[in-house]
Amino acid sequence: MIPPYVNQILFRLRQAGYRAYAVGGCVRDVLRGVTPHDWDVCTSARPEETEAVFHDLPRIDMGKKHGTVAVILDHRTVEITTFRADGAYLDHRHPSGVTFLPRIEGDMSRRDFTINAMALDENERPIDLFGGQADLKDGIIRTVGDPTQRFGEDGLRILRGLRFASRLDFTIEPNTARAMVEQRDLLENISAERVFTELKGILTGPAAGRILRAFAPVIFTVLPELAPLAGFEQHSPYHDSDVWEHTLRALEASPDQLVFRLALLFHDCGKPDCFTRDETGRGHFYGHPQRSRELAEQALRRLKCDNETMDRVLYLIEKHDTWLPGTEKNMRRFLLHEDPARVQDLLIVQRCDAVAHAPAARDAAIAHVDEWAALIRQILAQKPCLVVKDLAVDGKDLLQLGMAPGPQVGRLLNGMLEQVAEGTLENDRAALLAYAKATIDIISRNISAPPGV
Repeated sequence: MIPPYVNQILFRLRQAGYRAYAVGGCVRDVLRGVTPHDWDVCTSARPEETEAVFHDLPRIDMGKKHGTVAVILDHRTVEITTFRADGAYLDHRHPSGVTFLPRIEGDMSRRDFTINAMALDENERPIDLFGGQADLKDGIIRTVGDPTQRFGEDGLRILRGLRFASRLDFTIEPNTARAMVEQRDLLENISAERVFTELKGILTGPAAGRILRAFAPVIFTVLPELAPLAGFEQHSPYHDSDVWEHTLRALEASPDQLVFRLALLFHDCGKPDCFTRDETGRGHFYGHPQRSRELAEQALRRLKCDNETMDRVLYLIEKHDTWLPGTEKNMRRFLLHEDPARVQDLLIVQRCDAVAHAPAARDAAIAHVDEWAALIRQILAQKPCLVVKDLAVDGKDLLQLGMAPGPQVGRLLNGMLEQVAEGTLENDRAALLAYAKATIDIISRNISAPPGV
């Protein structure tokens, strides 16, 4: 159960006369039948004593004043923390100090949730003082002790609990759930980076939609851009729910990749700002993709989202309502100006959006997306020429034909690319050179060049 490199660490601590146990999330995963990504150890040895035991191994000071030393063994890093009790959490995030303890019982009582407050003893049997095994079996997230106290110590635990519930598809015990909502303002004390880390875990979990739906007030605390969606009726034959419920349905239909989940979470967040009703009472949201993009960018920048993810997400939001061409010729022209990989991602988002439509409009919306997807697959299977570098000639060839260096070289290449993509010119070197030579001759005689040159 415990891997050899961790057992070596435990053995050396015990041989030196200290108590030592595998503890926390790794124990939870083992009991679930899942291989842990990381192993943590807790011990009665104080930090300087831990360093003495492992004086011959590389070590990292992870925070000795809080009792943690990391040891590197067999190219693996294991954090070793002294049994401890935390001091007052004056900032609702970090203890003002710690008191080292001789036994594990006090250490377990300071942990966040019962499923994380277990250890493995010398015989690899669970040490479970707070019912973690039962909660794990029943699929329940419950704090160790009073939830109000636990969240008051560290507000980030609210989002951590939602992440565990989303990733494990667990339910949250009622008192714990009530305290999460009541104390959600504590999240204002948490750094943007830590909030985003937990949000990513919540959004990519299999129960993301259920957790977002049940804990909307908590989510709106860290993402106020989404708060106006709740209860905002659309007055449209395409929708039978408010914008928030539509958003959650679309998200639940998506792959569990972060880019898709973020794009769908924000794709309609601009609707309240763009809402109008016509003389029949029907609602319209003209310009909402652009407004949604603006609000999403505001939120993602605040959360310190990385640029690559943000760029992909904002593209999908801005384009999600785009009506794609229905003919091969026009779709080829469309793909000339759009990255085909991004367009395929866009189709995933559009299909999820369609799935979340009202039943009367859903089938037709899905059919349109499926037709576009089939058309794009058909075009890409032909390995089309969609970028200048795919042409059988390049700028050097045009210069050798006598074309003067300058912007006209690029214009001619792009003009040929457009015709090749539309099928009016073959991507054959001889054919392209002949077309280019004729065009250059026309330019040299100061005659109007063909369109696009």
